[in-house]
Amino acid sequence: MSSQKNLEEARVRMGKAIEALKGEFAKLRTGRASPNLLDHVVVDCYGSSMPLNQIASLSIPESRTIVITPWDKSTLSEIDKAIKKSDLGLNPINDGKVVRIGLPSPTEERRKELVKQAKKMAEEGRVAVRNVRREANEVAKKLQKGGKISEDELRKGEVEIQKLTDQFTSQVDQLLTHKEKEIMEI
Repeated sequence: MSSQKNLEEARVRMGKAIEALKGEFAKLRTGRASPNLLDHVVVDCYGSSMPLNQIASLSIPESRTIVITPWDKSTLSEIDKAIKKSDLGLNPINDGKVVRIGLPSPTEERRKELVKQAKKMAEEGRVAVRNVRREANEVAKKLQKGGKISEDELRKGEVEIQKLTDQFTSQVDQLLTHKEKEIMEI
């Protein structure tokens, strides 16, 4: 493995940490309707478990309402049950054609709690990025000990890995700032 390949692998792994953080942030209920809120809802129908977005279309007609239109009306009750079973605390309304979910505006206390959760998730994201940095630096040191790269190349590689770490940590901070703003909006 070359130092360039090591750097590229670190970039890919740090990118995956950012994507994982985005996924976690999408699950945070902010009071504003988003189809991502239901990404992890699984519906038992047709003899198996299927993600909600594979058996229905999701739309946002208003800022605090999600409308779920199943492709097969016979799955309405299963969709209703799956949403009630999820850890989202939502109360779906089944009118026989679609399932509507009204999202209440969170209280100030709940918003502060959500911001704390977001900060915790962001810190976990930063830790994941730093872990990738540590592992990439270890690989670089092994390459240097094995005679594959020189001492100068090791130092240069460590500097590049640190720049990459700073870049991805900055992305985590930007995502957190955006999520905090979204949560605190009324």
